[in-house]
Amino acid sequence: MKIRKVLFMLLISISMTLKSQEKNIDIITSNIIWTGKEITTKIHFGSLKFKKGNISIDNGLITAGEFIVDMQTLENHDLSGGSKSYLEKHLRSDDFFSVEKYPTASLKVISSEKVTPEKLSVLGELTIKGITNNINFDLLFKEEGAIAELIFDRSKYNIKFRSSTFFDELGDKLIYDDIELKVDLVF
Repeated sequence: MKIRKVLFMLLISISMTLKSQEKNIDIITSNIIWTGKEITTKIHFGSLKFKKGNISIDNGLITAGEFIVDMQTLENHDLSGGSKSYLEKHLRSDDFFSVEKYPTASLKVISSEKVTPEKLSVLGELTIKGITNNINFDLLFKEEGAIAELIFDRSKYNIKFRSSTFFDELGDKLIYDDIELKVDLVF
């Protein structure tokens, strides 16, 4: 009788462990690749690093999570030398992300729903420059992590520089408001 009770308790414990999990990201190997585009088809891209991040998974769904991005790690990858330094400094300035005043950005996961066994549709709150907006994106689980592609509208975060949302007649100086993020999470 005691053996049955011990086995029963062990099975419940294993079941609960498999059902609900907390996963922390490896901040060294996890990364974010950003892409911004101008109307002239000029494209700039680079990377950002995480300060920390975690998700809670229950029955294959993400029920909560928070990711903190270190905006001071903002780096450009398509330029070199003085042009690279100039763009990085400009992106960190008040024209764009005001990194000195807002050294972090964050994403808080609110809920998710299954699209396929490996793919979730996620609802979150993205905070940039102290401004929070809802964001929806797909997240695909892989062997030891997940990948996601997000697009956010920079004008919703008061990033005005050469934005058609705030200025008319920019012509070929226009920078599109949508910023693409490709996120690779390693747990």
